[in-house]
Amino acid sequence: MRLENKTALITGGNSGIGLATARLFIAEGARVAITGRNQATLEAAAMELGPNALAIVADATEIAATENAVAKAVERFGKLDIVFANAGIPGDTPIGATTLAVFESVIRTNITAVFFTVQAAVPHLNDGASIILNGSVISVLGNPGYAAYAASKAGVRAMARVMASELSPRAIRVNVVSPGAARTPIWNGRAPTAEAFAALDTRMSRTIPLGRIGEAEEVAKTVLFLASDDASNVQAAEIFVDGGATGSPAGAPIYRG
Repeated sequence: MRLENKTALITGGNSGIGLATARLFIAEGARVAITGRNQATLEAAAMELGPNALAIVADATEIAATENAVAKAVERFGKLDIVFANAGIPGDTPIGATTLAVFESVIRTNITAVFFTVQAAVPHLNDGASIILNGSVISVLGNPGYAAYAASKAGVRAMARVMASELSPRAIRVNVVSPGAARTPIWNGRAPTAEAFAALDTRMSRTIPLGRIGEAEEVAKTVLFLASDDASNVQAAEIFVDGGATGSPAGAPIYRG
């Protein structure tokens, strides 16, 4: 098992990519603390994950709550070996129709909270630990209406490189996993019904070279790689898990004859 005797903290671990990663980490031998804002989904996740999981209600944007969550994780499992700063929110912020409150909420959740999650965890990390930040293909694709989200995820990439420089003396690795479109609850607001999601899935799949959206488990496997000793010489990297959407967009079905 690749994470035997390792301890991990996953923010936003009660659904989607965070929960898929928690499942995989535990299957690979880790003890995992997950955080989230929704107590009901956290409790359900904890029951599913079993005795090697600890669920903690914490809003990532509240620094004191994050510090408390880290303290509880360390109290239960000991010092941390892995941090997956996964919690984030979407947000439409088109020019001409965006309020300051909406814009700042996206930035506060997707970048400010990520920084303070790492800052809270660093004193409790073992040397040689691994930190993984959740990025996005939106940081490079220029999708209309996503200025705040794109800026926040580009900021995550830049911030990871700075963190890697600061933490390299302790052999702590900081890397970014950047998912493309994946089957997670992040789409609930845009496609609230099964029919709406199916239409969205079909439309997006035509723009992805591999011809389909991804699965949360596929992103989780990349996070596992970055968390494990298999990635012991991977530092300040960004891995896109997007079916080729950023690297070879011209290969998408929409462009084929």
